[in-house]
Amino acid sequence: MKIKITSLDDLDEASKNLLDFAAGEKTFVFEGDMGAGKTTFIKSVAKALGVKDLVSSPTFSIVNEYDAMGRPVYHFDFYRIKDLQEAYDIGYEEYFYSGNTCLIEWPQKVGGLLPDSYIKTEISIVSESERELLITKI
Repeated sequence: MKIKITSLDDLDEASKNLLDFAAGEKTFVFEGDMGAGKTTFIKSVAKALGVKDLVSSPTFSIVNEYDAMGRPVYHFDFYRIKDLQEAYDIGYEEYFYSGNTCLIEWPQKVGGLLPDSYIKTEISIVSESERELLITKI
């Protein structure tokens, strides 16, 4: 599925479309260059899931936990990890296989640890104000 984003106003509809496409899948990975809008889109996805908390990138903590109407949502940013041991150290398995929603930035850093199935969103920069999302089921 491809989605064009031409303004921030498009994000809520794109998030709804992503969650509809996921059909109950709980693991989402977000790929794109630095500044492509991964965290910005994740904020909108979290809102669509019912998160009322302030959503921010867990760049230094690696994982943030949010409440979505009584269910946890885990937001990972693996950009700064140096090796897979750091993912093991935070107990990634307990998060990835918890049955709760996981939103993962920089998944290529932990590729071998991802679950067998997930929803992948590739964010491409078209222009300063336009992005293209390519969403696939893996």
